[in-house]
Amino acid sequence: MDLWFTELYENASGYTIKIKETLYSGKSKYQQLDILQTEQLGKMMVLDGLIMLTEANEFSYHEMIAHVPMTAHPNPERVLIIGGGDGGTAREVLKHNCVKECVMVEIDELVIEKSKEFFPQIASAFDNTKLNLLVQDGFKYIEDNKNAFDVVIIDSTDPIGPAEPLFSEHFYKNVNACLKSDGLMSAQSESPYLYNEIIRQMYTDMGKAFPIVKMYTGYVPFYPTGMWSFAFASKKYHPYSKPRIDMIDKIDNLQYFNKEIYCTCFALPNFARKLLDEDDK
Repeated sequence: MDLWFTELYENASGYTIKIKETLYSGKSKYQQLDILQTEQLGKMMVLDGLIMLTEANEFSYHEMIAHVPMTAHPNPERVLIIGGGDGGTAREVLKHNCVKECVMVEIDELVIEKSKEFFPQIASAFDNTKLNLLVQDGFKYIEDNKNAFDVVIIDSTDPIGPAEPLFSEHFYKNVNACLKSDGLMSAQSESPYLYNEIIRQMYTDMGKAFPIVKMYTGYVPFYPTGMWSFAFASKKYHPYSKPRIDMIDKIDNLQYFNKEIYCTCFALPNFARKLLDEDDK
């Protein structure tokens, strides 16, 4: 009998993947976690019925959410990751030799434990001495740490369940306060093809907290529509103010990100510009 996993998008379309077996199924106090063995994409992580990653192409998401802000900042020595329990974003951040400390705050310990067990190549950063891994509420952590980080990366799930507080004006203002005077942040911001209202509200709220807010895009095949957007917000630097472009060639094992990607990922199609009211900018 053929086994298939289907994630539905807005109950109008979906993405179906053939699977061999369920490797793990369990529930923390925050969310349902399933690990599935697929036919072609390796192991797959699913949270509350939504695909988080596949082994075959997780790099496209993790490289784009991490290396774009890390490239834009001239000297990112101290980095904070909120969420990112699989470890992939931390893995990419720690490829930058300039990083002295990477603090990762994940609320769900079960995600960390099962990522170590089933995705060791993604969770490899958990053994890095520069990583300070904290299992606690990222929203509270941000409130308690002011003027502390060069870069903050919000690697969250969709704005439901435990990630819902991470999509608000109040949270973005706390992120601003958590950053140093020239700090910047990135966050996943859904597909511009599907989630117009979420994106409009997210970028409106972010614009109330930061003077510079931009969208950039990447292609993540296991997310709705395959085209995914990321938010870039900064106190001082535009994406092309002082990017460390020459450093990109020195980053190990890049499968998606490169100089050309950085120089073009902020170029948006007209419908996305209109979504953000950037028609004349």
